[in-house]
Amino acid sequence: MTLRTLPDHCVLTPGHTWTPSGFLTGQALAVTAGRFSWVGPASDLPVAYSGWQTVDLGRYAVVPGMVDCHQHLAQTLGRPHAFGEPSEIFRRVWVPLEGALTADELAVSARLGLVDALLGGFTTVADAGARSRHDPEIIAAQARQTGVRLVLGKISHDVGVDAGGQGTGPDEVLAGAAAHLDRYAADPWVHGSVAVATPEMATQSTLARLSDLCRDTGAVLQTHVNEHLAGVERTLLSTGQRPLGLLRDAGALDRHLLAAHTTLLTAREKIQLARSGAAWSYNPVASAWKGNAVADALTLTALGARTGLGTDGTRCDAFRLMDAAETAQRLTSAMAAGDPVAGGGDLWLRAATSGGADAVGLGDEVGTLAAGYRADLLVLRLDTPDFVCTVDLAWQLVRLGHRGQIHAVITDGTTRVLDGELLDSDLGTLIEDARAASAAACTRAGLGGREVPR
Repeated sequence: MTLRTLPDHCVLTPGHTWTPSGFLTGQALAVTAGRFSWVGPASDLPVAYSGWQTVDLGRYAVVPGMVDCHQHLAQTLGRPHAFGEPSEIFRRVWVPLEGALTADELAVSARLGLVDALLGGFTTVADAGARSRHDPEIIAAQARQTGVRLVLGKISHDVGVDAGGQGTGPDEVLAGAAAHLDRYAADPWVHGSVAVATPEMATQSTLARLSDLCRDTGAVLQTHVNEHLAGVERTLLSTGQRPLGLLRDAGALDRHLLAAHTTLLTAREKIQLARSGAAWSYNPVASAWKGNAVADALTLTALGARTGLGTDGTRCDAFRLMDAAETAQRLTSAMAAGDPVAGGGDLWLRAATSGGADAVGLGDEVGTLAAGYRADLLVLRLDTPDFVCTVDLAWQLVRLGHRGQIHAVITDGTTRVLDGELLDSDLGTLIEDARAASAAACTRAGLGGREVPR
């Protein structure tokens, strides 16, 4: 039996299985109707599963599907304009682009980003919200069709103007956020989230009310925190506080917060973030492409901060993201301290899986290969020059892994990608649609022919 079509009830027997204790051999994973019903040593497989079809994956490793904790699916069509830009590219590229998208272009942008995520090993994506006049359901529909689990942010601002050019009052903001969360409360694929682009985009009272809403509903409040020097200074000048301070004073610095970037934290702020129980998304590729600094992930994880990894819409390769996470820490702090470990493979693989799932509010659903969890997983080829032998497979995947080693991507027990082939979807047609949509939307947004700064 192959992985192309898995039955509703089957047992997977990988050569190596990533567990909360690290990689183990000789494990079996029983899958029932899209969830793991039993996971443990194959020798202990209960008699109830003895008659089920077995999929022999002895030549492969199995890991949970990766989690992208910070993505912008409405920006995928603007990737050709994302290079050679200084920080705060959102003002010059992303906000004009998102405002210019038609409904059809938003759908193509979201679908392209989600398909690229699947091909790169991400089975769960947290979208930080689109400044678009269109219904967020357009993005949600693409997630269901592609089989990617989505945490979908709803932009909730009452300072300045929204993408449509109209100011929004606090009561309207709260009502819109509550309706968004209620809309997806029972959706198995889409989970509602509240998003404030940066803390100063909402008044203190609105931040407090949004935080209370998330606390009451168990949703995640997403925001960009202390990302760029210009943003930190702008917040200081307009409010007298740094971005993290605004969240703290509003009572929004708690377990329901997902803080993106946090590259510019003082020593005191690092301690505050870790002690608050808030989660943060470490986005190392974004720092390399357009940042002022690299977040001090080693200190934050040492302090116990809940840590996930995010692409920020850069490149959708979960393994290169882990490599970037380790490399950035090695170059910015570990090397100077004489630290040859820089966290080790286990730290970054956990951040990309169970840590990321916890950060986006789905820690009880995905990110772990255990009974009761969704059967979202990657089957990885080990018969490549990168894995002549397995000494420390977690570290080898961080250092040597890439999307070309993915044999299969499975969500809810259904195979979505097999050997780089997107099943049940025409990738060629999607790429052609995206090319046309990108050219039209970027021109309409005033990005066509824009000179890259030198």
